[in-house]
Order: sequence, then structure tokens, then C-alpha cells
Amino acid sequence: MAHRTHPPSPAGYAEPFVAAVLDDALAHDARVYAIAGLQGTGKSTLSAQVAALAAGRGLRTVVLSIDDFYLGRRERLALGREVHPLLATRGAPGSHDVALAIDTIDALREGRAAKLPRFDKIADRRLPPSKWPLARGADPGSGPGQVLVLFEGWFQKVPAQRDEELIAPLNALERDEDADGAWRRWCNDALGRDYPPLWQRIDRMLFLEGPGFDIVPQWRWQQEVTLQAANPDRQAMTRPQVERFVQFFERVSRQALRTLPAIADRHVRLDATRRPLDPLPLS
Repeated sequence: MAHRTHPPSPAGYAEPFVAAVLDDALAHDARVYAIAGLQGTGKSTLSAQVAALAAGRGLRTVVLSIDDFYLGRRERLALGREVHPLLATRGAPGSHDVALAIDTIDALREGRAAKLPRFDKIADRRLPPSKWPLARGADPGSGPGQVLVLFEGWFQKVPAQRDEELIAPLNALERDEDADGAWRRWCNDALGRDYPPLWQRIDRMLFLEGPGFDIVPQWRWQQEVTLQAANPDRQAMTRPQVERFVQFFERVSRQALRTLPAIADRHVRLDATRRPLDPLPLS
């Protein structure tokens, strides 16, 4: 049977594709199922759809994003003063509270109640713990691991680059504001040192591969337009700010495109409209 393509996100993925993702997680008894992909690939949309479908089947899920675990603005400003000015901006490896992410996922994996961090992207700060939603623990007698954690993000399991790959700048941000490579080396060291213990909590991973990094600025701008529409009384990023912002992600994003197709358990290519080009069979 020929594979049928599916409508793109953010309008939403077609139900057969969503069901295939949920079935893939359940068939492999994944407590933590990662949905990885560069900015704008529809990870959040797909995670929400999978969670809704799971709820319809009577299954409990928790959706987390790597973005929920950004360091607070005060902590990043301190890094900007003490290490490199570019570290004041969220995004690149090293700008997350990895220990908090590990603690949160461990609690959920073990069926314990956990407060779920939330990050306000317009305010560029983590919400206070009093505003974090609470995910309850496993039901009495059901045993641990009864909650499926959908963990979405743009660089799960991406390996660090070799030192020689960091020498040449690859965009204007690196050329003009990181001429000696100190920022990118610091982020690369953090990627290789701090994140693997978090990635080890992932039981199975799907990688949504867009057509390349060149489309990311357009997709990221679409996200910002949507964010602004949902918050008309607040000021989201402008188009020039988004164009600059994506440069913080470019190096690791290109590394993700090179490496994750071979690392992920499932790999689906997307076209420029975010339409899946590959089936998602179970194995």
C-alpha cells in the first residue's frame, strides 16, 4: 500500500500519523518518549495531539519541553558576565537547568508527583514554582511508570562536535561576536558533558527532520507570529530579532541534521510544509 502523506503542522498532523507515534511509544514500553526536531517542525503540536489521543484511550501523559528548563534570566546574565556575553541569551546548550530536568523526569518515571517547570518566552524568564502545574504520581496499586512522558525538544541526543569543527565561524553571530570561538567551545563542552545523563532518561526517540536549516528562520518566525497573536497585549520578538535569535541555534541544529537520523529510533522526513514524507511503521 502506498504511503499517504499527512497535513502539516501547526494545523496538526493527521490522526493516523499521531496514532502511529503513540503506538510506537506503547509498543516499546517507553516511559519517556522524545520527539526531537529543529525549531518549527511541529514538535509541540504533535506532542499535544499524542497526549490527547492517549487520554482518549484512558492513558495518562505528561508533556515536557527542553524549553521548560531554561535557566532563569538572572542566572544567564551571570553567565554572560562571568563567561561570555552571548550566554545571557537562552537557547544554546549550557542555557538549561539540566539537574532540574533530570529530577523532574526521574520523578515522573518513578510514578511520583512532580511540579512541572514552565518558561515564559515573551518575558524571557522561568515562571515561579508557585505557578508550575503539578503532575500527580501513579495511582495507588498501579505501580511506577504508568505515566507516558512526551519530552520534546530540538537537540536531544545531539553529540558534541570535534575541536577542529569549531574553528571556523558559520554565521554572522559567531564571526562578529565570538571571533575567538570561546562561546561556541563553552556550549560544545556543555553539550558533551552535562546533557548525556539527561538523554539517558529517554527510552525511545522520534526525529522529525525538516528539509534543512535554511527554512528554520521562516518556521521560527511563524511560531513568533502565533505567540504574538495569543498574547496581543505583550510584545514578542520582531522579525530581525528572530533572524538573530536562530543564529544561536544554528551550529547545534546543523549537527543535529547530520547525526540524529542515525541516532534516533525513528526518523521521519518533513517537506517545506511540514508534511511527513516517510511512514512510521512499528518494529
